[in-house]
Amino acid sequence: MEKKHISIMGFRRCTNTSVFIILSCCLLHVVAISSSQFIKDPRTLNSNNGNFTLGFFSIENTTNRYWGIWCKTKDTVIWVANRNQPLKDSSGVVTISEDGNLVVMDGQKHVMWSSNVSNITSSNSTFQLSDYGSLVLLENITGNTIWESFQHPTNTWLPHLELSSNKITGEKVGLTSWKSPSDPSIGSFSLSIERFNIPEIFIWNDNQPYWRSGPWNGRVFLGVPGMEAMYLNGFHVENNGDGTVAGYFTVDELGLTVLTLNWQGLLQEDNWDDKKEEWQVTWTSRKSDCDVYGICGAFASCNSQTSPICTCLKGFEPRNIEEWNRQNWTNGCISRTPLQCERANHQSRSVDSNKPDGFLRLEMVKVPDFAEGSSVTQDQCQSQCLENCTCIAYSYDAVIGCMTWSGSLIDIQQFTLGGSDLYIRVAYTELGKGRNIIVIITIIVIIGVLLFLTCAYVIWRRALHLAMKKKLGFFRLNKGTTSEENVSDNIIGEFSQAKLQELLLFNFEKLATATNNFQSSNKLGQGGFGPVYKGELRDGKKIAIKRLSRASGQGLEEFMNEVVVISKLQHRNLVRLLGCCIEGDEKMLIYEYMPNRSLDAYLFDPSNNKHLDWRKRFIIIEGIARGLLYLHRDSRLKIIHRDLKASNILLDEELIPKISDFGMARIFGGSEDQANTQKIVGTYGYMSPEYAMHGVFSEKSDVFSFGVLLLEIVSGRQNSSFYDPENSQTILGFAWIKWTEDNIVTLIDSGIYDSSLHKDILRCIHIGLLCVQEFAPDRPTMATVISMLNSEIVNLPPPREPAFILRQNMLNSVSSDERFGLYSINTVSITDIHGR
Repeated sequence: MEKKHISIMGFRRCTNTSVFIILSCCLLHVVAISSSQFIKDPRTLNSNNGNFTLGFFSIENTTNRYWGIWCKTKDTVIWVANRNQPLKDSSGVVTISEDGNLVVMDGQKHVMWSSNVSNITSSNSTFQLSDYGSLVLLENITGNTIWESFQHPTNTWLPHLELSSNKITGEKVGLTSWKSPSDPSIGSFSLSIERFNIPEIFIWNDNQPYWRSGPWNGRVFLGVPGMEAMYLNGFHVENNGDGTVAGYFTVDELGLTVLTLNWQGLLQEDNWDDKKEEWQVTWTSRKSDCDVYGICGAFASCNSQTSPICTCLKGFEPRNIEEWNRQNWTNGCISRTPLQCERANHQSRSVDSNKPDGFLRLEMVKVPDFAEGSSVTQDQCQSQCLENCTCIAYSYDAVIGCMTWSGSLIDIQQFTLGGSDLYIRVAYTELGKGRNIIVIITIIVIIGVLLFLTCAYVIWRRALHLAMKKKLGFFRLNKGTTSEENVSDNIIGEFSQAKLQELLLFNFEKLATATNNFQSSNKLGQGGFGPVYKGELRDGKKIAIKRLSRASGQGLEEFMNEVVVISKLQHRNLVRLLGCCIEGDEKMLIYEYMPNRSLDAYLFDPSNNKHLDWRKRFIIIEGIARGLLYLHRDSRLKIIHRDLKASNILLDEELIPKISDFGMARIFGGSEDQANTQKIVGTYGYMSPEYAMHGVFSEKSDVFSFGVLLLEIVSGRQNSSFYDPENSQTILGFAWIKWTEDNIVTLIDSGIYDSSLHKDILRCIHIGLLCVQEFAPDRPTMATVISMLNSEIVNLPPPREPAFILRQNMLNSVSSDERFGLYSINTVSITDIHGR
């Protein structure tokens, strides 16, 4: 038997490469039947690994008999020989005919199916069932393969089965769907690899395209969002000289994976769960109507998050507005304004006829069909498209290179994750450059007036700024009490970057009035920086006032740090800073008021946590995750919070979470991924091990804190409530033990548990355990966490053992909360700790 060449290009996890090479180089164990033998219904053959069975079977509610292969369970049929000619009874026989072919015959010895290979040199043949699930017909003497089912698949794509498309002969190896769930005969849908230069996978409905994967860039299909984060190893697409081949591989630890084209045209990935002994759906090709090929017609984009889902591209309008309003989008859209070449061809004498076209960028989209590729730089890609009158769009990928389009732009889809940037060619007027003289004159007049007003405003602001600088003089004086190392360890030196001019300056008297002279009845809480008060301004607006304790040197640094950081941020899941007050020794920060206070007041109070059902808790989890993603990736600067915990999550009137307290935050430069510090700040139980032990922090430090917080939200219990002096157990230790015992239900807050929600809650616990893994590289990013929460990543990897943080060694360390009587039990051993 010839060994099949296995490519490992495209592996996601290089650490497993050697395992795949060993697997690919070993001859598979097989079960064989020679030409002198036969298989009679109901006899079956099993592969040596027990995964596959070859035999006769009937489909539920039918009496027809088929001969084929099933995987694990009899209802998971992966290949059918006589799919178009079923046997009517149980008299079927399989043998090798006189011409050496494999045949299926009925009781009257009529051939119902044959491997149908011509020019077999010898009738001395044998067939085997491999551990990969392939039925192979071999020539006994030479061992050469005569025929194999992997070259003639039905509706299932197995690991090690390669789909192919031969550009010379036109032959294709692809999938064909069943006609119905009870009829395995050839149905309406088929799957094949297309487009030799830039390969894509297509699903066809008869001869019409139904679904498209988007271009393959050497790692992922650009039209399958989240594929980079999928834990499907070894997907590869290659050019073998004659055409294109595509296949994939999995490893034993991840379980057996199959891709099936069902009778409705849906490509579905299933993974076998050994514990539950059942198949789990981990991915499907169609999640919304936007996945249907060209549903919005030409020059339109589909977005499943909007209503209606179809929108004309900018610069285009519906071809038939009446049909478009009826949500019949098949006619698509047309350009509002002719492009430069078209205007020139009409020999227009207009001054505008020679105005150059430009490009509008669409971000995170599935690029359209019919791309043409070339190996040039991105700048050359744009210029070549602009110089070519037929080019109407381009996109650039680091691996594929330049992709350009001519004709209609079909099958564009807007994603929230992944995708590519697409540049649409439009007339200059669509870029806002085509203005007539009247408009220009009007604008000039308006600009003149605005310029005058701006000058007056600048003079006024300059005077105000000088006054404020005078008020801020105490910062420069107080800096002298802070060591150079400590100053570099936060962002005090970047105080000048804060948008102070955008903050309101409140006077002390106004705030004293708002809080009834800071009466204790208006006190909301107490932190390391000092007390927080509720206040109400004269116009009725409610505010929260953080008043810096005069005795807190640490609080001064936090005050400066928070002004710098929060002045740069704006997100619905971050608390909003309204202004500050600086008068004499008084330093105060003024925030929007959160009527529901902090998350810990709701979550850990038995009288309040009943208001947080699972739906509300999940919204809070997702909101915190989106706020962290904004800090790490989406804001102008990468910001690490360093003190994420339940008491620093505020809840508005709708229980929308707002991350607060940026006194410990650090700003990272553009290329900076992590930093070291000798001054470790934060709260025990939420600090990652690499930060607590070595002072190394990065966005993965916040991910760790998020994981602890997620487990607290699910359990309804504070980390410290799990404290056990006998075994130093934390919420992480408790969760891990229950996870390994398959008894994780005991972690879940009984007030929210419902069997119908079990899968969703278990998924969140799984994500939480992934976030608190001991080593930072093993933890997901917040972008991946959000994809996991939204089930865009379906197949989660198994978590590794979390960081167990022991307390016995914390003899000489002082937590920030301990300094102020707010004890967090989860502690670590560190030589130099600075608390809050």
